[in-house]
Amino acid sequence: MAEFTPLDITAINTIRTLAMDAVQKANSGHPGAPMGLAPMAYVLWNRFLTYDPADPLWPNRDRFVLSNGHASMLLYALIHLARIRHADPHQGRVFDEESLPMEQLKQFRQLKSRTPGHPESDLTAGVETTTGPLGQGVANAVGMAIAQKWKAAYYGRPGFEALFAHRIYAICGDGCMMEGVASEAASLAGHLQLNNLTLIYDDNGITIDGHTHLAFSEDVPQRFAAYGWNVLRIADGNDLDAMVQALEQAQRADKPTLITLKTVIGYGSPNKANTHTAHGEPLGVDEVRLTKKAYGWPEEASFWVPDGVYDLFRQGLGARGAAAHAAWKQLYADYQTQYPKEAAELALLEQRRLPDGWDKDIPRFPADAKGLATRESSGQVLNAIAKNLPWLVGGSADLNPSTKTYMKFEGAGVFTAKTPAGRNIHFGVREHAMGAIMNGLALSKLRPYGSGFLIFSDYGRPAIRLAALMGVPVLYVFTHDSIGVGEDGPTHQPIEQLMSLRAIPNLIVIRPCDANEVAEAYKVALQQTHSPVVLALTRQPVPTLDRSKYAPASGLARGGYALNHVPNPAVLLIATGSEVALAVEAAEKLAADNIAARVVSLPSWELFEQQDRAYRESVLPPQVTARVCIEMGSALGWEKYAGPTGAILGMRSFGASAPIKDLLKHFGFTVDAVVQAAKAQIGRG
Repeated sequence: MAEFTPLDITAINTIRTLAMDAVQKANSGHPGAPMGLAPMAYVLWNRFLTYDPADPLWPNRDRFVLSNGHASMLLYALIHLARIRHADPHQGRVFDEESLPMEQLKQFRQLKSRTPGHPESDLTAGVETTTGPLGQGVANAVGMAIAQKWKAAYYGRPGFEALFAHRIYAICGDGCMMEGVASEAASLAGHLQLNNLTLIYDDNGITIDGHTHLAFSEDVPQRFAAYGWNVLRIADGNDLDAMVQALEQAQRADKPTLITLKTVIGYGSPNKANTHTAHGEPLGVDEVRLTKKAYGWPEEASFWVPDGVYDLFRQGLGARGAAAHAAWKQLYADYQTQYPKEAAELALLEQRRLPDGWDKDIPRFPADAKGLATRESSGQVLNAIAKNLPWLVGGSADLNPSTKTYMKFEGAGVFTAKTPAGRNIHFGVREHAMGAIMNGLALSKLRPYGSGFLIFSDYGRPAIRLAALMGVPVLYVFTHDSIGVGEDGPTHQPIEQLMSLRAIPNLIVIRPCDANEVAEAYKVALQQTHSPVVLALTRQPVPTLDRSKYAPASGLARGGYALNHVPNPAVLLIATGSEVALAVEAAEKLAADNIAARVVSLPSWELFEQQDRAYRESVLPPQVTARVCIEMGSALGWEKYAGPTGAILGMRSFGASAPIKDLLKHFGFTVDAVVQAAKAQIGRG
């Protein structure tokens, strides 16, 4: 590899000064980490990364993840200097304009710019994942590494290995190393021997409060060695040759690599280097001048890129990426000729489209008064779909026997270091990492699902929120969705979880009432391209409704629908999930008393609110103010559908440990309670 020259040092200082200038102009941001990390970032990008700036959506590009997203100006400076083109990842379009021209750097942290305070993948080409909440990017990178291994094993063929040969690089900081999600994900990565993953730890010893010795004294490299990682140490964050050697060793490793890089936060700042004040606030105008002087930089120059720096990136990253991309295109053309079926599937995968017949084997469930738990019907539907959707991969947080999410059909297999084409992923008891890893899988265009108990969605909530923010179609299969859990008691009985998930923008929550609604829920979920979906499923059996008597379950696609045909109802019974059966039985009792009750299944508030007003009012006529809403979760929020005078049968406390029949009676989820509430609503109680 060519020796480094003074121009390389100039390029490194360009990254540093662009970060300083942008933060200073915004009067907001984190200059210190980019200043310390600039040498490693430069070496990685301009000497190692295989990435074509002309096509930031190229499937075989190396992935770079900045887990310590507060150092965003490091990434933005690199994107700018590499002149990466702007792209829309959702539409799969690449544009002629640059992703981050200089004007965008000058708009750092400003409204409607492409340089937000923390990187956002759906906004800025060159940003592979949205980071900021520390540790998430580490787990996202693990997901990307799993995806690369899976694609190479499942679609790779002799002579075509180079089609799926990209690597994943991530930078993280002390805060990431303190967050549990990074530890969970790193543990799994070591277990799976993901040697395509290199994690660079910015060991600068500083966090917001001060030096890390205030709260953090473990030997991180030893911890990663225990996880099964290849561990390398670089003592000087400016030693470019040591960086080259470490990155070359990482490429040859048979396990994931951690490179511990000792840097100085705010490097070059005479008064703020190695202090927490360099972490999260501008250096100040005077300190910026002094720092530039220390770099041998024109003190008054702002947003200055010296001659030769753009060319350096063009001749390094640009030329290497363009050549690799051109070779890849030729190889892929040969692959299309020899393996047209696989190539066609890959095209669909990259476009987030579904193959023809993906839903052809979804079962239809006959009416059954006893029925089955929606987790049981979910398992049947999932397996029926997965046979016809090869890139549907996933698993559970060590709960497959309970969540029924194991793919059992012949050839499904398990993803391991030795069998990377397997589609079942054992995440272990790592809900948070599971969610963040799934985001990495989805960003790599696989269709991931993950499962667990609804109560433990709290453990994975930060990753769920980021999936919604990024607009990636992840599927969460959460079972044991209410006090119907029974004897396990209030520690395992979700109360506020449904409402808290409904509060997340762009997250679709579906709580189906029976097996046929479960089937429709999967159809809706897997046709999403920009929204994650939560399925909330029962542990206990629920009746399978007679659809010759009640409206077809396809009404679920609209979020809510009238189950029974009651043109002029006296009262509306509105329910979700297992409580729909209560409403159905209550309506029959009310009918015996000549009270016309319309039963509304409302499995998804989000889908229902997407419908036009005319449809919503046809289901919930505004003139009918006598309403009873029924859900074994928090009552908070149901006022939206109950109206100011309607009744809400919900939970206003934690649950209890007891058999389900006793719990339902104790908390008022009985047919008689629904009937009584309905009669009270129309003044006949």
